[in-house]
Amino acid sequence: MNTESKTETLNRKLAQAGLRSTRQREVVYHAILSKRDHPTADEIFVRVKSAMPSISLASVYNCLDTLVQCRLVKQVHLERESTRYCPNLSEHAHFHDDNTGEVFDAVSYTHLRAHETVLDLVCRLLLEK
Repeated sequence: MNTESKTETLNRKLAQAGLRSTRQREVVYHAILSKRDHPTADEIFVRVKSAMPSISLASVYNCLDTLVQCRLVKQVHLERESTRYCPNLSEHAHFHDDNTGEVFDAVSYTHLRAHETVLDLVCRLLLEK
């Protein structure tokens, strides 16, 4: 999806909820989509600071709440960790790498190749990154 269609999707979903698009919402949304790594609000804040130095952490949280409310991103809750945000809206689970702290989308069994185990799939996906 290119930047223009991402912005159109954002604007459409916000309008459906009776909200307007703001520069802050656009910057936060694009930060989540640009690197699909399930960032926390603090990580998103660091990313958007360069594009919008005046944005506050509170504004980032407010934008994230709106994006979740409009079903543009999902919240990912991991035990004893900060909430993370996922732009993948399809039904899926998450894999948390305890060693690196990274979170990955877990694909369904339909993504398995012939004679491939789930462990093989996970290794293949990690190597493809």
